[in-house]
Amino acid sequence: MRITKPITLYRDLSYFHSLLKSCIHGEISSSPITIFRDLLRSSLTPNHITMSIFLQATTTSLNSFKLQVEQVQTHLTKSGLDRFVYVKTSLLNLYLKKGCVTSAQMLFDEMPERDTVVWNALICGYSRNGYECDAWKLFIVMLQQGFSPSATTLVNLLPFCGQCGFVSQGRSVHGVAAKSGLELDSQVKNALISFYSKCAELGSAEVLFREMKDKSTVSWNTMIGAYSQSGLQEEAITVFKNMFEKNVEISPVTIINLLSAHVSHEPLHCLVVKCGMVNDISVVTSLVCAYSRCGCLVSAERLYASAKQDSIVGLTSIVSCYAEKGDMDIAVVYFSKTRQLCMKIDAVALVGILHGCKKSSHIDIGMSLHGYAIKSGLCTKTLVVNGLITMYSKFDDVETVLFLFEQLQETPLISWNSVISGCVQSGRASTAFEVFHQMMLTGGLLPDAITIASLLAGCSQLCCLNLGKELHGYTLRNNFENENFVCTALIDMYAKCGNEVQAESVFKSIKAPCTATWNSMISGYSLSGLQHRALSCYLEMREKGLKPDEITFLGVLSACNHGGFVDEGKICFRAMIKEFGISPTLQHYALMVGLLGRACLFTEALYLIWKMDIKPDSAVWGALLSACIIHRELEVGEYVARKMFMLDYKNGGLYVLMSNLYATEAMWDDVVRVRNMMKDNGYDGYLGVSQI
Repeated sequence: MRITKPITLYRDLSYFHSLLKSCIHGEISSSPITIFRDLLRSSLTPNHITMSIFLQATTTSLNSFKLQVEQVQTHLTKSGLDRFVYVKTSLLNLYLKKGCVTSAQMLFDEMPERDTVVWNALICGYSRNGYECDAWKLFIVMLQQGFSPSATTLVNLLPFCGQCGFVSQGRSVHGVAAKSGLELDSQVKNALISFYSKCAELGSAEVLFREMKDKSTVSWNTMIGAYSQSGLQEEAITVFKNMFEKNVEISPVTIINLLSAHVSHEPLHCLVVKCGMVNDISVVTSLVCAYSRCGCLVSAERLYASAKQDSIVGLTSIVSCYAEKGDMDIAVVYFSKTRQLCMKIDAVALVGILHGCKKSSHIDIGMSLHGYAIKSGLCTKTLVVNGLITMYSKFDDVETVLFLFEQLQETPLISWNSVISGCVQSGRASTAFEVFHQMMLTGGLLPDAITIASLLAGCSQLCCLNLGKELHGYTLRNNFENENFVCTALIDMYAKCGNEVQAESVFKSIKAPCTATWNSMISGYSLSGLQHRALSCYLEMREKGLKPDEITFLGVLSACNHGGFVDEGKICFRAMIKEFGISPTLQHYALMVGLLGRACLFTEALYLIWKMDIKPDSAVWGALLSACIIHRELEVGEYVARKMFMLDYKNGGLYVLMSNLYATEAMWDDVVRVRNMMKDNGYDGYLGVSQI
């Protein structure tokens, strides 16, 4: 029998170096610490090369980092290997990649000798960990001491310059790159293109892009992204077409950049399918956001459902879109799904959902979202608190608005504006002015155009002309009259305070009035009893080529109603529906019914109500009942009263109107009966009776 000697694998330092390098590239699952311990057990002595490779491999694998790195550092000191600069550089890199910036800084300060690599390593580490200012300062010191930056250093510094708008600093980096020859590096050139585009210097970005001889996919993507950030859709498409013609590989970033430029999502979706990117979660998420943004929620939902991985960005995009449309029931379903998947939405997404809580029926949903904000810690963010203030303002809950405002640790101007605007919207103009005076007493903050517009709306509520004039003076001194919404608020204030001459003066001072400004002028004339001028203003607006909206027609129909212009009212109502495609709201119908009723056209008014696309409310029926009182139309009045009673039997206005109708016909028994019904429903039955 032949006995073969077992083969013994010779394990020298090269063998262990090979294993450690495999760890760096992720080719084996063994821990670098385990391999290093095996090396020590094999009676081999690690040298400076071993330690350098080991530290590089350790970067991605240490769990109990603090304890193990201390052991490694102790071994380096005892063995004397820490005298090698590149060994310490590897250790410094290890600290930085684990976020231990202070330890890395201390190690750098202790180094008696430093080479270019260690300077670049610390600068890049600072940038990666959010210490951009320290990175920039260190970069300057590095240049002063005669060391040359690497391409990676410049690539890490340029994004900071672009984000902060530090144009001169970025140009200095460009100068260093040109002087050192690093400008020819494709990574540096891409970073420079991105920097110039973020600083709104697309001309420089275009020159750099044209100079590039070998443009990679990254280079093309950078230029498409530059145009996308600047909102230049056509230019982004042109670059993409050139990229496509040159057979450059299209990457997920290409698609994402094009979608961010609001390029038509349907052709891009086809391209995604053709290029086999349907499983890329970032591409699918961007497409979901694009479909949601365009209101194509069915497609967005189907695409999201087809994704192999759930995405918080895609899901919150769908939620926010439903909330924006006011469909809070479905928005809540998707929001609940984020909770089931243990996803945490951010402040921006939460505010988007809060903005959907517009109706009084949404108050429970809004309060639940408020609870989530408290539980998740988002209520500490000013953005979320401002969103909650706006939401509670819609529910006329001023006390909660003021409570939330008092809880803010920092109160920027936007928060003061939210509270002031909220108080005015809730009909508490006096409270809004109290908050404004408190803001002025704190010092350091001056009202902006939004503050003034909100306060002017408050003056309109209080009919406080003198205070409105003071605000007008402040507007002129601070050049706010260039803001259309401020001028619109001024016109509205003067009109509601009975000074139509000054309202006209402000209107004529505007070079190009927008639709909202014309609306204020039309409504102002109507309120001042100048119905003919209101209609003339509407016709002039049409001649200027501006498209009226539903608020325009509210002002016009109100003028027709008060002036008794039946034919003009009919023409405008018909134009609103057929010519401009605007669906009438309950307010439009109430004005039109009131106009027909006042003209004694009861049959026509009833026919209009019967053919309404939406269910008539008490305001619509009430407008007709008021007309019945004027014309003493008892039969129609009783029919309308029954309809109103079925809608809301607790409506006190119904009993007052019916009592007045019976009184005009001297039907005193019926007057008593109606008053008794009022008492049964909680009213005193003597509304309008003088005690004198």
